Amino acid sequence: MAEQLALRGGKRTVPEGFIRPWPEVTEADRQAVMAVFDSPRITDQQWAQSAGLAQEWAAYMGVKHCIPVNSGTAALHLCVGGLGIEAGDEVIVPAFTFWASAAAVLHHNAIPVFVDIDPRTYCMDPALIEAAITERTRAIMPVHIHGMPADMDPILAIARKHGLGVIEDVAQAHGARYKGRLCGSMGDAAGYSTQASKTLSSGCQGGLFTTNDDAIHDRAAQLQYFGERVTVGREREEQQYNAHGLGWMYRGDMFSQAFVRSQLKRLDANNALRVRNCRYLTEHLRRIPGIETPYVPPECEPVYYNYVVGFNPAAAGLDVSALTMREKCQEALKAEGVPVGQWQRRSVPAQDVFQKRIGYGHGCPWSCRPNAPVYRIEDYPRANDFVDSHCYVFDVNPPNGLELMGLYVAAFQKVMGNLDQVFA
Repeated sequence: MAEQLALRGGKRTVPEGFIRPWPEVTEADRQAVMAVFDSPRITDQQWAQSAGLAQEWAAYMGVKHCIPVNSGTAALHLCVGGLGIEAGDEVIVPAFTFWASAAAVLHHNAIPVFVDIDPRTYCMDPALIEAAITERTRAIMPVHIHGMPADMDPILAIARKHGLGVIEDVAQAHGARYKGRLCGSMGDAAGYSTQASKTLSSGCQGGLFTTNDDAIHDRAAQLQYFGERVTVGREREEQQYNAHGLGWMYRGDMFSQAFVRSQLKRLDANNALRVRNCRYLTEHLRRIPGIETPYVPPECEPVYYNYVVGFNPAAAGLDVSALTMREKCQEALKAEGVPVGQWQRRSVPAQDVFQKRIGYGHGCPWSCRPNAPVYRIEDYPRANDFVDSHCYVFDVNPPNGLELMGLYVAAFQKVMGNLDQVFA
């Protein structure tokens, strides 16, 4: 006998209030933040927390330099500026990512050039990079999307061949590994986000910049604070109020940095729980006709910022588009209490900022340079197909465990076993 879907008045699978939010806040986290308030001189904590986080994240990553900043986008902008990229230069970016990856390039009046994604990992396809290289190309920005490492060895080889820099966007992949190497430790510089939802969370906003290169670090440090060279906490002693170049105000705040430092102590343990949850989902969801689960290359150790699910109508015996199936099944799964959805609804080059060339007045950087690239949406079919056919299962993070994952599986089985109700 068919089971009535919650969409049609049946009982929902995941009870109200069963899902616990991320980030999980422990007593240790509370004490770390309260210690900032309890400091005899609270203004000294601006230096202490920034310096402490810089040292601890550099040590975790095994790199020489770290600069804490106020967002992942700011961290990527420091990478762009640190590499010496200038106005009108080009940086190769994947066509599917959060658009902040490309925004960091535009913030420096440089030009993003997009390449399509690998249809299995959804990261930048290395086989498409060389065709996008021009005489103005200065760097490649692989994005470890959804916590899945990009295929770094061929990317690094192409960069060496053409004398290009490599900027790793690790906003969603803290602790992920590629061939045993931490994502963020392989390129010339890397940017990480500690925004509330990220695997290393500040509970609000924040970011981290890293590099092993002294010159890249020095340029990035100048960019971070109004173009000046000042040690945090020593402004009164050292600041000359003389900008050596154009800079921004990208410093983070001491409270969120204290929270990140506390969360960092549990990063590997939390990642392990995410991996366990998501492997459980893959083990069970891949058996359902019409559902596609994440592919994990043998050389990759992802950390699952989100769990990605694809919808294949032909495999489910449906004569509809993948977009229609995804939208209908999402609606049914939400009714069952499963938090599914999307955070990108079009590829990055399809967004207005690129289609209408909205930049720095009169369309710069594109109009300020001859032969600037043109963004044709149809040139990125894999990114477009991904947006149409995939969604995310959220809240796969601790403290949620296998009990919740079991309910997710039951909801998928219920929905996919009653497609007649879904499409009624």
